[in-house]
Amino acid sequence: MNSSPSTPLSYKDAGVDIDAGDALVDRIKPLAKRTLREGVLAGIGGFGALFEVPKRYREPVLVSGTDGVGTKLKLAFEWNMHDTVGIDLVAMSVNDVLVQGAEPLFFLDYFACGKLEVDTAAAVIGGIARGCELSGCALIGGETAEMPGMYPAGEYDLAGFAVGAVEKSKILTGQDVRPGDVVLGLASSGVHSNGFSLVRKVIERAGSELPATLDGQPFREAVMMPTRLYVKPVLAALAKHPIKALAHITGGGLLENIPRVLPEGCAARLSKGSWPRTELFAWLQQVAGIDDIEMNRTFNNGIGMVVVIDPKEADACAATLQEAGEAVHRIGIIAERGDGAPVTVG
Repeated sequence: MNSSPSTPLSYKDAGVDIDAGDALVDRIKPLAKRTLREGVLAGIGGFGALFEVPKRYREPVLVSGTDGVGTKLKLAFEWNMHDTVGIDLVAMSVNDVLVQGAEPLFFLDYFACGKLEVDTAAAVIGGIARGCELSGCALIGGETAEMPGMYPAGEYDLAGFAVGAVEKSKILTGQDVRPGDVVLGLASSGVHSNGFSLVRKVIERAGSELPATLDGQPFREAVMMPTRLYVKPVLAALAKHPIKALAHITGGGLLENIPRVLPEGCAARLSKGSWPRTELFAWLQQVAGIDDIEMNRTFNNGIGMVVVIDPKEADACAATLQEAGEAVHRIGIIAERGDGAPVTVG
């Protein structure tokens, strides 16, 4: 029969530091407080967060989205750049919710690591809180999981969950899109958070021949520029103009995301050169040695959100978006599909 061990084992001996977790919660609470908005009944600290759908909605429909940051995190680890990936996390979900015409209401995050480093986690979650603040979305809960042996030292993973609301009568489905409608493109801030498996291969191929700057930013800052949050400008445009469809340009790029909001028989014909070519995307294409089709189905290639609208409303809608701070380009039209591809750039 085995004898009892002489020294008791604690959770900390097993690799989980409860005190570090408590310290992180204390750091997070004031960040989350800045994101509070109407509807929050109980946020961080409870077993579940409580949110009341604002009474101004008559027939509210809830819209949900979830995503992560992907292999962009590998560069965050390598370059010790943790303060903006949280913005990416929020943007990937709230921009998706937005394309249904919904206002993001609240957000929850999941942060998982092998060993909790409070300063790193606080930087990441600070970015999440900032993303929520910029999109008018309450950070009302989340989970920090310390799992020894699951992740290499210094690494972590992120997931995010957003819930929004839209009036049932105002849900954007794309079913009203017709040939002749105008396609507006809202500029991206960079690569956003898709295509980083290829970005990392390009950096590896370039070796020591990396540019010092791209688009006026130091190289690393240009590559890690967080995903643009389109929520407030687009909600302002939705309130004033009869937008027919929105498409968030994420994995699959322009070629695979725009068809998701087109009715059968319609195609988007985009005009090459109708939006600026950034140094970042030009460099990625040159080093990767890929053609335009591969660029447009891998990256956003400079356009992070697409708006489809009647041609009579296009200029006014573009003006509203510009007044809200967006760089807007008329990038194409909707046409009858025929036997062609659902999206072409030429």
